[in-house]
Amino acid sequence: MLHKDLVAASSRPVVLSVLARGETYGYELIQEVRRLSGGRLEFAEGMVYPLLHRMEREGLIESRWERPDGGRRRKYYRLSDDGGAALKVEQQRWLTVHNTLADLWGLKRCPMPN
Repeated sequence: MLHKDLVAASSRPVVLSVLARGETYGYELIQEVRRLSGGRLEFAEGMVYPLLHRMEREGLIESRWERPDGGRRRKYYRLSDDGGAALKVEQQRWLTVHNTLADLWGLKRCPMPN
């Protein structure tokens, strides 16, 4: 498990990146992050939903309500145009940190996107 400070710091770019893959609802997003990280990155519901609401207020994501197959209503989130631009900024920032650590640790750097 990662330290909670690192989880919190990475939550915004992770959520933007998951939503860049397609629309999803909160619980499914939490499960996808767990799956992608091999269980090493755990997002708590108490962290994700306030983050989603804040990102929606900032215009980075959009949402809609749906009742799939007559079940419970779910709020589905998708990346907005502004969210796509914010994701590119986040990628630059995180790759800068990654490449700095890679240099310090003698590991392979990642190329910076254009």
